[in-house]
Amino acid sequence: MTSGLFRRQGYHATGIKQIVEAANAPFGSIYHFFPGGKEEIGAQVIRSSGTLYLRLIEAILDSQPNVVAGARAFFEGAAAQLVATDYVDACPIATVALEVASTNDTLRQATDEVFELWIGATSDRFAAAGIDVARARELAVFALAALEGAFVISRAARDPEAVLAAGREVAVAVQAALPARRPRRPRHPSPTTRE
Repeated sequence: MTSGLFRRQGYHATGIKQIVEAANAPFGSIYHFFPGGKEEIGAQVIRSSGTLYLRLIEAILDSQPNVVAGARAFFEGAAAQLVATDYVDACPIATVALEVASTNDTLRQATDEVFELWIGATSDRFAAAGIDVARARELAVFALAALEGAFVISRAARDPEAVLAAGREVAVAVQAALPARRPRRPRHPSPTTRE
């Protein structure tokens, strides 16, 4: 509920009253459970939303036959979600990070932790596919940066082109980083003896 408010409106435009109403909770319960108020709620929402998105990243990458197909499928799914939600439902973590990174260190740290989780999960899968560990991390950072930037462009244009183009380029980069497969040597038939 609160993550949806943050995703659609941003952190600053979401008021405590809206959070309470969305949660169907008494107003006083907010400060009982979150003595740090809106900032504490924000950090918790970022971390819990980040964990849900982490599961989505893992599920999509793991459901594909290889990491190239996984990368492509992830971006295609993100583009489809943008269109299905009329360009409202993009990344809630990026929305908050853009808004508060220079002004609120608690929330900046929470968004950084989530991005690191996502980068780590993606990097692990790239490395498991045979990509050098350092290059796997670079590609994971590139993929996340491409996705988040593409979200901004696609939302502004109300067109999924940027997300789909970013996905194609990420897939190309991942493919190029995979170790070359050695061609199989043809089997030579064993010499037969002639009678």
